[in-house]
Amino acid sequence: MATGSVAGEAARGCAHPRGCHTGDLPVLASATVGARFWLLIEHSGPWASHLEDCRLPEDVHTLIKRATHLGIRPQLIRRPGRRNPHGTGIHVMVADSTAAQPWLAEGVIAGPDDLDMDALVAGVVPESCILVSEPVFLVCTHAKRNACCARIGLPLARALAEMLPDRVWETSHVGGDRYAANLVCLPHGLYYGSMSQAAAIAAADAYRSGEVILDRFRGRAGIPEPLQAAEHFVRSHTGELSVGGVAVESSRSDGDTTEAFVRGSDARFRVVVEPMTLTTPCGTACADTITTYRLVTLDRLAPVRYATSALT
Repeated sequence: MATGSVAGEAARGCAHPRGCHTGDLPVLASATVGARFWLLIEHSGPWASHLEDCRLPEDVHTLIKRATHLGIRPQLIRRPGRRNPHGTGIHVMVADSTAAQPWLAEGVIAGPDDLDMDALVAGVVPESCILVSEPVFLVCTHAKRNACCARIGLPLARALAEMLPDRVWETSHVGGDRYAANLVCLPHGLYYGSMSQAAAIAAADAYRSGEVILDRFRGRAGIPEPLQAAEHFVRSHTGELSVGGVAVESSRSDGDTTEAFVRGSDARFRVVVEPMTLTTPCGTACADTITTYRLVTLDRLAPVRYATSALT
């Protein structure tokens, strides 16, 4: 298919036949692997298909370029239903999702030189930002990237914002248009996909209580997809839902097969997973197929004899 045709499909999205974007297809182990550190920049839009093509102030483009160079994931954000700017300066939030204790901080900066992104990748809160204790919820509404994200994401973002004023933001592409509507919970970088409004509210409530909901849970950003799958299968097997109650300790791969040793709340597990491909009902740019994982083996090993935190 020609590039122009692909771009046109992405703008239109899909026809939403039965099973598409409804949660009927598996979404597990699909969180964005490269998103370990985050830079959120408030900008009301409009947003082009890709951030580098957006009509943004030069200072914002500079922030995006510096973040990308350092391996920080940049996101444009805006308030649901509102397009008024934050005020003078550039409103930013930064997060470290894979720290032992993930954190989120925010600030208003005059320009790019006021934000120490080297500190961020070192796991240190930049001096221009202040730690915040409340989580942030991002809903992808990036219409120019894929129309489905806006069609489903916009009403979801507005409904969630009514429940959690000032904690919910529309955001640019987070990865995985085929899983629209996408919800990201920061600072831990938890991804949910194919979300309904009711499912999003339930997931947000669970996260504020330090837990995940496995239904429509894509995984935790910054972790390789096979290891996201291993954690998912241990949670499903044990019923452990605390955010920090399950974590991969070590792993190795042999071809497509991955063996992982996973810590649960009261035991360790040996988990073997393999990828599998499913054909979707959409047949358009949203997704012709999706890659997911199947469980090969799950063995319970020795009990865990040390305490774990439900919040990390």
